[in-house]
Amino acid sequence: MRCSDRGRPGAAFRWLPFLLLPLLFLAACADLRPYRGNPGGEARRLALPPAYRIAVPTPTGALLTDAGAERFAGALAEALRGAEVPASANPAQPLDWPLVVTARREGGRVLPRYELFDADGASLGATEGKPAPLRGWGMEEEAVFREVATRDAPGVAALLEAVEASRKASDPAALAGRGPLRVRLAGVTGAPGDGNKSLRDRLGEFLTRLGYLPQDGAEGATYAVHAEVQAVPAPDNKQRIELQWIVSRRDGYELGRVVQINEVPRGSLNGLWGDVAYVAAEQAASGIREVLQNAAQPELDVAAPPAAPSAPAPAPTPAPARAEAPAR
Repeated sequence: MRCSDRGRPGAAFRWLPFLLLPLLFLAACADLRPYRGNPGGEARRLALPPAYRIAVPTPTGALLTDAGAERFAGALAEALRGAEVPASANPAQPLDWPLVVTARREGGRVLPRYELFDADGASLGATEGKPAPLRGWGMEEEAVFREVATRDAPGVAALLEAVEASRKASDPAALAGRGPLRVRLAGVTGAPGDGNKSLRDRLGEFLTRLGYLPQDGAEGATYAVHAEVQAVPAPDNKQRIELQWIVSRRDGYELGRVVQINEVPRGSLNGLWGDVAYVAAEQAASGIREVLQNAAQPELDVAAPPAAPSAPAPAPTPAPARAEAPAR
C-alpha cells in the first residue's frame, strides 16, 4: 500500500499502522494535501458536536470602525464554521459563549486577541492571534480580514478543545472515575528533527477529540502512552521510520502497541515533521483507542454448563401382596 505525499515533491509514503498484541489494525492511505496550513473541516473535525454555540459580537476594542468591526466578526464566524466550530456573528443569546475580539498596535503590526466567555460571563481562556499588517488592518481591507480570520480560527478551535477537556476533567462523573479516561502522554523519543515534540502534541490533540483527557503528569491517569522512534537506512537513498506507541496501565502492565512503518527520502524528516506528524498521530490515536477499548471491556465469566439432569430415580417396586390365609 503506497500513498503519495503530493505536498513534498518526490516523496513517497507507505504508512502501515497496526496493533500488536490485541488486534491487527490497517489504515487506508491518506492524501496529505488537506492537512497543509489550515486543515479545514475534513481534518479538524470535532469528535462530538459541542453542546454550545460561539457568538462573535461586533468588536469594540479592535482598532476598527463599527462597519469594519462588523465585517471582521462575520469573516471570523465563517472561518470558525470552516473549522467545525458552531459560530455566529450575532449578539450572544442566553446560552451562547461569546468570543470577544480585541487588538493592540505594536509597531507596524496589529496583534489580535480572542477571549472566550461562558454564558454566565466567566472567562474560559484566551489566545493570541498572529500579527496583521497595520496598514491593511487600518484600511479595513476585506482580504486582510479574511486572511487573519482563516489563520487564527484554528487557534480558537484549539482553545475550545482545551476548555472542553478542562470541563470534562472537573465533571463529577470524571472525578468519580466514571467519566472520560485520563491518559498520560509520557513523551516520544528517538525521532529526528522536531518529531518528538510534534508527534506528542498532535497525539494529544487527537486523543482529546476522541473524548480522552491527555495530561503530562501521572497523577490521576489510568493509562499512559509513550512512543519510541527508530530511523533505519533503507535502499534507494531512503529511510525507514518505525514508530511504536506503547500503551500501559497504572501498574505498568503493557496493554498493546500501535506500530507504524513509513519510508521517506533519507534526511527529509531532519527538520519539521509538519503534515507527517499530523497524519501519523491521527492514525495512531485511532489505534490507541482500540487498545484502550479492549482493555476496558470486562472479562466475561464463562459460566459452567448446567449439569445434565439426572435420570429420574426408578419408582420403587411395590412389594408383592401378601396372601392372607383363608379363614377357617
